Amino acid sequence: MRKTQQAKKRANSIFGTVPVALQTDDDATTTTEENDDHESSTNTSSVGELYQEERVLPNGDYYTGQWYDSFPHGHGKYLWTDGCMYIGEWYNGKTMGKGKFGWPSGAMYEGEFKSGYMDGTGTYTGPSGDTYKGQWVMNLKHGHGIKSFANGDVYDGEWRRGLQEAQGKYRWRDGSYYIGEWKNGTISGKGTFVWSRDGNRYDGFWDDGFPSGNGTFKWDDGSFYVGHWSKDPEEMNGTYYPSGKEGALDWDPKDVFDNLSEYKICSGERVPVLPSQKKLSVWNSSKRVEKPRRISVDGRVSVGLDRAFEKMNMWGSESGEGAADIDSTTRRDLDAEIMRLEAEGLIQSLRPSPVPMRLPKAGKKQGETISKGHRNYELMLNLQLGIRHAVGKQAQVVSLDLKHSAFDPKEKLWTRFPPEGTKYTPPHQSSEFKWKDYCPLVFRSLRKLFKVDPADYMLSICGNDALRELSSPGKSGSFFYLTNDDRYMIKTMKKSETKVLLRMLAAYYNHVRAFENTLVIRFYGLHCVKLTGTIQKKVRFVIMGNLFCSEYSIHRRFDLKGSSLGRTTDKPESEINSNTILKDLDLNFIFRLQKAWFQEFIRQVDKDCEFLEQERIMDYSLLVGIHFREASVAGELIPSGARTPIGEFEDETAPRLSRVDVDQLLSDPTRWASIRLGGNMPARAERTMRRSDCEFQLVGEPTGEYYEVVMIFGIIDILQDYDISKKLEHAYKSIQYDPTSISAVDPRLYSRRFRDFIFKVFTADD
Repeated sequence: MRKTQQAKKRANSIFGTVPVALQTDDDATTTTEENDDHESSTNTSSVGELYQEERVLPNGDYYTGQWYDSFPHGHGKYLWTDGCMYIGEWYNGKTMGKGKFGWPSGAMYEGEFKSGYMDGTGTYTGPSGDTYKGQWVMNLKHGHGIKSFANGDVYDGEWRRGLQEAQGKYRWRDGSYYIGEWKNGTISGKGTFVWSRDGNRYDGFWDDGFPSGNGTFKWDDGSFYVGHWSKDPEEMNGTYYPSGKEGALDWDPKDVFDNLSEYKICSGERVPVLPSQKKLSVWNSSKRVEKPRRISVDGRVSVGLDRAFEKMNMWGSESGEGAADIDSTTRRDLDAEIMRLEAEGLIQSLRPSPVPMRLPKAGKKQGETISKGHRNYELMLNLQLGIRHAVGKQAQVVSLDLKHSAFDPKEKLWTRFPPEGTKYTPPHQSSEFKWKDYCPLVFRSLRKLFKVDPADYMLSICGNDALRELSSPGKSGSFFYLTNDDRYMIKTMKKSETKVLLRMLAAYYNHVRAFENTLVIRFYGLHCVKLTGTIQKKVRFVIMGNLFCSEYSIHRRFDLKGSSLGRTTDKPESEINSNTILKDLDLNFIFRLQKAWFQEFIRQVDKDCEFLEQERIMDYSLLVGIHFREASVAGELIPSGARTPIGEFEDETAPRLSRVDVDQLLSDPTRWASIRLGGNMPARAERTMRRSDCEFQLVGEPTGEYYEVVMIFGIIDILQDYDISKKLEHAYKSIQYDPTSISAVDPRLYSRRFRDFIFKVFTADD
């Protein structure tokens, strides 16, 4: 009672004094009976109608505004007991549209909301005076925006996932400014820094807030210094050009670094509680006393935006009650009314899916540990010895600009590994072998480009933990091995695949360097082990990143090509688990990405496919992993619309994974880096159903049933060129099947078909 009265006082002070009738349990019962009697003559404030409401809720929260069924809907004001407040537009219990959210600290956001998130255009003012005005996506600054810091600094430019990215201008309070490229909230790329006190400036390349690479320092008198800049004094070199008078230069380029260390980038304030984390305490329609359904003057039962399955169960409850009260004519009229509301877009389809979706069975940890006695135990030892030798002796990469000779296929190093060891190799217990490194400088640069630490790389592959061999070889006959920490995958290579990779290596290097968000698989090394003695066997292998190395468990895996022939799994339903790779005709979802992410996705897929097409590559696929965020204890997937935004009456057995998990991820700057295009991306998966009369329908019909998911995806199998064997395969299968349904087609046609299919499976979430 004390909490309720305090809420009323706060509400009155903020919203103005309004009469509020507090209800005890007895009062509520009496009021319900009176309302039921009153409802027979009037049609106001009933379930399913939009009406004005004013309530002090059971936990002390206060709401006044428009109400629909169990939730705020329309325009309203909500005050939480902790002092947070929202005034604006609502839709089915979620902040949606334009509104204003205030925090007890005095912070305020005014702008657009979507599904509870700050999303769209809006202005945030922090308690200490920080102000951001610009675009938002899921509570994060994303797009163009202007941030004015409390200390007087101002940033005007592009943002991504809450951090400065791409082009932007940062002005410090003393008038000095930087204009140029940003990356992950730091000055990185090409840009210009101008000092206000003397007019000096630096034009050139930057890394982590300091000059790095080629650049020019100019004085206001016209003299300048051109050279290569680095934090390491030994790597610094350049030439001074005076403006006119010759004379000694009393200046050290290192002074620039010392001076720039005084110019810090403000991190800004952290929002303690995000609007999407605030739950509503409202009456759950399944907990309150149900009011009798009204029959309209034409004999139809009233229907609104109530729970879909309550409507359906009016004539199909397990107990049988209610079925006898509705004749076939009324039932048919109710069906017609529901169809009308669906057609008008007032409600989503109320027809339940034929079979509720369940989480697949959890698969065992993939692979068989290669221990002593395994047929490939010696090969694993050779591989680990070679990697340790190759990575350990390599010097640090100074520049990512490589000479053409570095990509020459003849650029390889052979090293002999006798059991007794040599001056350069350690003694070992395996048989003698030879080790070959292909284009070592290129792959060393790729590892640096992909931010792979050499020590961690060696520890993952060559540590005390053994590799794991996957249970069966791939379709190509290659074997796959996983490191114990799941970070890297090792694949044995045919000679033809090795030639393809070496042929396209220069183009691959330039592509991944130019496009940071590329979806193509990451290669870290290409090697060969040659066994000496009577066998004289060569084993070539490539080291790649494991796409599904994630903090999230992968519940479903799909390999998507855009073709239909043979594109179903050959396993019976009983044997399918979370490790099973499903194919195009097994796919029963459309993936809806947030609009900004979807636009970036389209751009990147186009760029990646153009690159593969130019290299005459085909038969690649998009490997997709899905983590479902909400499931019941029994293992049934919970559609995103099935959980109401209630607080007090929430089922304690509901899944622990929810949108709050994503909010916590997004509110923690240290974890933002884990979200990238194709990596740990929050999205919605809409269930689809294929028509029974269409055998090879690639994309099913949307059902309106959505699931909150985290997605991981990337383009794999990019080493198959359109060689003579694939041309013969195309000619042979074209005689038996529809030429457009087979995988082996010309790279140009393959690229176009692949993109057409992927852009149907992925779409923007509006």
